[in-house]
Amino acid sequence: MSIKVDARGQACPLPVINTKKALESIDEGVVEVRVDDLAPKENVIKFAKSINCQAEIISENGMDVTIKITKSKDTKIDIKDEDIKCDISSDNSYIVAIMSNKLGNGNEELGHVLIKSYLFALTETNPLPKSILFLNGGVELTTINNATVENIKILEEKGVEILSCGTCLDYYELKQALKVGSITNMYTIIEKMNDCSKVITLG
Repeated sequence: MSIKVDARGQACPLPVINTKKALESIDEGVVEVRVDDLAPKENVIKFAKSINCQAEIISENGMDVTIKITKSKDTKIDIKDEDIKCDISSDNSYIVAIMSNKLGNGNEELGHVLIKSYLFALTETNPLPKSILFLNGGVELTTINNATVENIKILEEKGVEILSCGTCLDYYELKQALKVGSITNMYTIIEKMNDCSKVITLG
C-alpha cells in the first residue's frame, strides 16, 4: 500500500503530524511525503527514522522534495501529536509583528486596503511565517475586521501560529471579539521574537 502526503506550504509541525497520521493508517507499506522547505524535510526524515522506518529522498528539485518512507509490520508509533516538536534551528524561520490596523502611514483608507492585501498575499507565500503577532491597533485584524479575519484563519489552518496581545485586546475592549488565534502576553511575545532568526514588523 502506498499513500501520498502533500505537505507543501505547511509549517512545522504539521508535515510531521500528517506523516504520522498516514503511517498510522497502514499496517505496512509506503508513505510518500512532498515538502517544499528545509525544516519540514529534515523533521519528516528525523521523525521517520526515530520510529525505525526507512526514509529516503526519491525526488528533489530545489526545495521541492519527495520523501519515501517505508513502514514495516514491526513499526510502533507511540508519540502523541501534541508531543511532536520540530527542530527549526537550521531554517530561516521568521515571524511577523503587525502593530496597526493598517499598513504604512499616509492615507488611512489606502492603509486598510494594503494590510488586507498583504494578509491575502501572505496566504500564498512560501515559506510561511512561524507566527504572526498582533499588537496595539493590529488586534482589530483578528477581531472586528472580517475582511482580514478570513485570511488570518487560512494562515492558521496552514500551521501559522496566530497570537493577539492580551493587554491590547483589553485596552480596545476587543477580547470578547477575538475570532482567530489565541491571546498572549508580553513575555511570550519576547520569547517568540528571540527564538526566530528574523522578525518583520509592520504597521
